[in-house]
Amino acid sequence: MEKAKIEPRTLPGFMELLPNDQIRFNEIKEKIQKSYEKFGFLPLDTPIIENSEVLLAKAGGETEKQIYRFNKGDSDLSLRFDLTVPLAKYVSEYYGELSFPFKRYQIGKVYRGEKAQAGRFREFYQCDIDIIGDGALSIMHDAEIPSVIYTTFKSLGFEDFTICINNRKILNGMFEDLSLSDKSTDILRIIDKIEKIGKEEVIKELKNIEINQKEIDTIMKFLSINGTSDEKIESLKKLGIKTQSFNEGVNELETVIKQIRICKVPEKNFKVDLSIARGLDYYTGTVYETFLDNYKKLGSVCSGGRYENLAEYYTNKKLPGVGISIGLSRFFYQIDKENILENEKKSISKVLVVSMDDEGIGYSLDVATDLRNSNINTEVFLEDKKLKAKFKYADKLHIPYVIVIGEEERTNNKVTLKNMETGEQRTITLEEAIKEIA
Repeated sequence: MEKAKIEPRTLPGFMELLPNDQIRFNEIKEKIQKSYEKFGFLPLDTPIIENSEVLLAKAGGETEKQIYRFNKGDSDLSLRFDLTVPLAKYVSEYYGELSFPFKRYQIGKVYRGEKAQAGRFREFYQCDIDIIGDGALSIMHDAEIPSVIYTTFKSLGFEDFTICINNRKILNGMFEDLSLSDKSTDILRIIDKIEKIGKEEVIKELKNIEINQKEIDTIMKFLSINGTSDEKIESLKKLGIKTQSFNEGVNELETVIKQIRICKVPEKNFKVDLSIARGLDYYTGTVYETFLDNYKKLGSVCSGGRYENLAEYYTNKKLPGVGISIGLSRFFYQIDKENILENEKKSISKVLVVSMDDEGIGYSLDVATDLRNSNINTEVFLEDKKLKAKFKYADKLHIPYVIVIGEEERTNNKVTLKNMETGEQRTITLEEAIKEIA
């Protein structure tokens, strides 16, 4: 009795791409990596699986519920849910061997068992950079991060995007001035949604957590400050708030904005946005959110900020840092769905070498070796099929050139080169073909 076949299916929330889309995905990932490396960030690759005790030292609430956790023998193990906790473990473990400030990038998969839905995955790539200080970290690094964001999105082909910048100390200082510090986390969570739900809903939610009308008016007045980045900073100075945290935040924000200009990030690509309140309890200073100007509905495509103590659960050493993350899987899904970037069909191979007969296989392989030695990605068609089928194979994979080897080509030590886009076909030397293909 024939065994029943199992239906091939992929788990919900896990991305699989056809070859052409995977090529595009890899190109984007490579451009992000090269951009990070331009600024001196060092590569890091931490294990996907960690001891649960180590990985979950800081986890709690919804995060812990989303962890993929399992036992293998006597070991309690978990899949990493972000790249920050493994970084904290890594810096603590190798502290004595690292040079500070420690600048690292990591591009890798993370796992979260949340509800799968369009554009939200359970397995996804994150592209992170962080700069970690030993005891202290200059505010100048906060100004370098927008330069990295700018360079990265320019390399991906974007022109119209805005890096929105704020400082958590400003918000915390205002709450302290209003005697609302005990409710700051709830307030921040609400005002962080202002772009999504609007001012009226924000006011409604603030009332629900028993913020009185006078306090709401002050908060909304603060959020309504507008103008250029410099004008917003001046407006903050005129609010008359005297708390140390508030004034530190304003001074830091002003310094960051000045240094971003020195880094030659165009004015149109960054701004002070006082509604940015991401990170809740995690971020302690500068915060960033990056939006594509013509596709605001996609939400932030790159975010991050400053934190005071990366590894407090692993070491007594104070390790402040600043960093950002791009959720690459979600980002790729969104730009592909919206046709934001050119969806050009691409191939890994630059040329396909085909033989007209069995006698030409050896010559074809020699030609392919010479092409590869000239840094040209080359594929040899080895199946016994008609020439028409071989050209169809090249066309379907969008391979731009085909080299045909027949008896005449072997006798004259030449090749026939066909441009698959124009249809032009010429019999020339291999050296001439290499110059044209390259």
